[in-house]
Amino acid sequence: MTTVEPTTGTTAGGNVQDMARDSVKTVIAASMVGTAIEFYDFYAYGTAAASYFPTVFFGGTGLAASIGALLTFAVAFIARPVGSLIFGHFGDRMGRKTTLVVSLLTMGVSTFLIGCLPSYETIGIWAVVILCLCRFAQGIGLGGEWSGAALVATENAPENKRALYGSFPELGAPIGFFLSNGTYFLLETFNDDAAMLSWGWRVPFLLSAVLVVVGLLVRVHMEETPIFRMAQERQEVVKAPLVEVFRKSWKQVLQGTFLVAVTYTLFYTLATWSLAWGTKDVENGGGGLGFANREYLLMLMAAVCVFALFIVLSCLYADKIGRRRVLMFSSVALVVFAFAFPYLLMGEGKRDFVAVMVFLCVGFALMGIAFGPIGATLPELFEANVRYSGSGISYNLAAIVGAAFVPTIATWLSANWGVRSVGLYLGVMAVCCLIAVITCRETKDVDFTK
Repeated sequence: MTTVEPTTGTTAGGNVQDMARDSVKTVIAASMVGTAIEFYDFYAYGTAAASYFPTVFFGGTGLAASIGALLTFAVAFIARPVGSLIFGHFGDRMGRKTTLVVSLLTMGVSTFLIGCLPSYETIGIWAVVILCLCRFAQGIGLGGEWSGAALVATENAPENKRALYGSFPELGAPIGFFLSNGTYFLLETFNDDAAMLSWGWRVPFLLSAVLVVVGLLVRVHMEETPIFRMAQERQEVVKAPLVEVFRKSWKQVLQGTFLVAVTYTLFYTLATWSLAWGTKDVENGGGGLGFANREYLLMLMAAVCVFALFIVLSCLYADKIGRRRVLMFSSVALVVFAFAFPYLLMGEGKRDFVAVMVFLCVGFALMGIAFGPIGATLPELFEANVRYSGSGISYNLAAIVGAAFVPTIATWLSANWGVRSVGLYLGVMAVCCLIAVITCRETKDVDFTK
C-alpha cells in the first residue's frame, strides 16, 4: 500500500490544511516510472529505426530506406500535442491520478503491439501503415504522460524543493535510456545480425510491458495531489481549461515550447542521429567512423550516467539561485557546443573513442543542465487550474519543434552538407531557447497553489 503523509501549513502563499500527501518514495516512483517508460519506448524505437527498421519495414538498405524509417519516428511526435489536449483537459478537470493511469496504459499497449508487428516482407506496405498507427497511438498516450508526472512531483513538493522534486520525472529519461540501450547491447552481444533482424529487435518493445505493470501498480494506489484537491475545494476547477490556456497564457505556451525544444533536439542528435553517424558508412547515411553498433551503444550507456548526474546538480542549483540563471547558462553553453562538436566527429574510419566520448559526455552534461529544471519551470509558468493543459501543450509542441524530424533532418543535412550543418541546426535551436529564457520571468518563488 502507498504510504501517505499528512500535509499541514503553507505552500508558497496558500494554505494546504491537513491534506494527505504521498510519501517521497511514492512520489518518486509514480512520477519517474512514466518518464522512464517514455524514454525507454522512444529510444528503443529510435535505435530500431536507425538500425533495423530500414530492412524490416522498408525492405532494404541505403539512404532512402534509412530516411523512410526515421520518418516513422516523427509520427508519435505529431500525435503528442493531440494527446496533451485530451489528457490535459481531463487532468485539469478530473485530476492527475486517473489521467496518468490511462496515459500509461495507452502508451504501454501501443509499444507492446509494435513488437508484435509483421514485417514488410510478410504483408508489404501494410506493415508500415500499422507501424504508423501504433506509433500514433503511442504518441497520444505520451502526450499526457510528462506533464502529469511533473505535476505529481512538484505539487507534492515543499516550496523550496520544487526543482529537486521536479527532477524525479526528468531522471526517468536516463533510466529509460540506459534500460533500452542495455537491452539492445545484451541482445547484440549474443545474437548475430540475422537474428536481430528476425526477432531480436522486437524484444525491447515486448519487455516494456513489465515497466507498464510496475507503473500501474504504483499509480493506482497513489493519492491525488494536494494542490489539485485544494483547487477542487476552492471551486477553481474550470470547465474548459484549454480555452483558458490559450486565452490567458498563450505567451507562456510559446515560452515553454522553446525552453524545452532544444533539449529534444540535443537528445536525439546525441542518441539517434549520432548512432547512425558513428556506425554506418557514408553510402548509408553515416559518417563512416568505423564503430560497431555494440561499441557505440556501450559509449552511450556510459555517457547517460553523466546525464543523470547533471539533472540532479542543475535542479539543486535551480532551487538555490533560480531556474532562469541555470537555463541561461545551459543555452549559452549549447550555442558554443553546437559549433564545436562537429570537429570531434570528422575522423572517417578512425574509430576515435576519445573524441566521441568527449562529444557524448559534454553533450549529455549540457542536456542534464538544460533538461533538469524544466520539471519545475514549465508547471510554474501556469496557474493551478490549467497547469496540466498548459505544461502538457508546451512540452509536446516542443516535441514537434525540437524532436519529430531531428534524426531525419540531421541525416539529410550531414549527408548533403556535412556534420557542421548539424551543429548549425542545434545552434539555431539553442538561440531560440536563449530568447525564451530572456523573455521569461523567474518562477522560483511563484505561489504554486494559485
